[in-house]
Amino acid sequence: MKDDCKIIVFAKAPVAGFAKTRLARVIGDVAAASLAARMLSETLAQAVAANIGPVELCCAPDATHAQFIREQQQYGLTLSEQGEGDLGQRMWRALQRSLQEHRRVLLIGTDAPGLQAAQLNQAAAALQTHAASFVPTHDGGYVLVGLSRALPALFDDMPWSTPQVMAHTRARLALLNETVVELPPLFDIDEAHDLPHVPAHWMAA
Repeated sequence: MKDDCKIIVFAKAPVAGFAKTRLARVIGDVAAASLAARMLSETLAQAVAANIGPVELCCAPDATHAQFIREQQQYGLTLSEQGEGDLGQRMWRALQRSLQEHRRVLLIGTDAPGLQAAQLNQAAAALQTHAASFVPTHDGGYVLVGLSRALPALFDDMPWSTPQVMAHTRARLALLNETVVELPPLFDIDEAHDLPHVPAHWMAA
């Protein structure tokens, strides 16, 4: 018997020079890594607060960073590693694995401060009656994908990190004749011009 719903949090280790590299060009490596650590912590808190099922922290480059271990101990998370491949390959591998054990799976990033437990609950609820659910971002991507069945075509040969990701995803869903729910878009934090959407106290030293 499959459990009902799982949340996978995709995260890079908040290491200076590795995390938030586009932001780091403007605010510096250390400040960018500090912000990445805060966004990771806040995202995990919301995932746990949603209370819709187990939470897995899927890590890059591996699961050994001290913050990953602390969060795992605090919340009782499962730690896993993203492994090799482009973003789509890594996401699909994590989703496929989880769909073998859960009826519904949500996969989220850590880059959208506006993603709260309420949206996670809405996205999970949509999967009761739809094949997929998404929270798009204002820059043309998405910060959440939810699946209730295997849809590998959504992750193969996608122009990741471009403004066309969500549009291509919609087109592929239409070709597959699958039903989808999109929640209102959020801002994600990739570039310096996104910083006004970060709570001010998250940037404090």
